[in-house]
Parts: sequence; structure tokens; C-alpha cells
Amino acid sequence: MIGILAVVATAIPTSLILISWFLEKIGLRPKNPTEVKSDPYECGMEAVGGPWHKFNFKYYMYAILFVIFDVEIIFLYPWAVKFLDLSLFALIEMFVFVGILLIGWLYAWRKNDLEWR
Repeated sequence: MIGILAVVATAIPTSLILISWFLEKIGLRPKNPTEVKSDPYECGMEAVGGPWHKFNFKYYMYAILFVIFDVEIIFLYPWAVKFLDLSLFALIEMFVFVGILLIGWLYAWRKNDLEWR
């Protein structure tokens, strides 16, 4: 069953790409390259500056912190669903897990990475 799914998942995108390529070669798909089509798209606004400009480091820090704490919540969900069926050992493990998460949050707070300056 998985083998069939793998073949279908590979065949469909490949066939669509080949059909598109073939339609371009025989002239059914238009090909009108213009300068406007190669410009970067920024939400309908005119692009400002080049593609390589510096961002504030805080954007990066917020993104990393979000990913870290979001992944931790993903680990908490299955534990919360099975809470009543788990033993005392699982409860202690979760306290250790949340404790490590709390230490990371306090570290970020002490470094003022949670404040926008």
C-alpha cells in the first residue's frame, strides 16, 4: 500500500511538470517574459531596495524563541491527553520537562530578549 502511495505521490507532480513543459514546447502555454514578471513581489507594494538588507536581530530572536516554545507545547499535548492513564513517574518527568522549559524562559527574560528595544 505504501509503495503504491509513493509511486502515485511521485507520478502526479512529475506528470504535471512534464505536461506543462510539453504544452510550452508546442506553443499552447504562453511564454511572455517581461521585466515586471521578474521583479520580487512584496504584498502588492513596489519593492524597496535590494534583496540583501539587514534586519533587526530581535526578529531572529523572537522567531527562535517562538519555535522553541511552540515545539515544547507540541510535546505537552500528548501527555495532557493521556494524563489520567499515566503513572507518577510520567508526572515527575513532565515536571522536569516544564522546569527545563521554565529555566529557558527565565534565561531569555533575564537577557531582555523578550522586550522589544
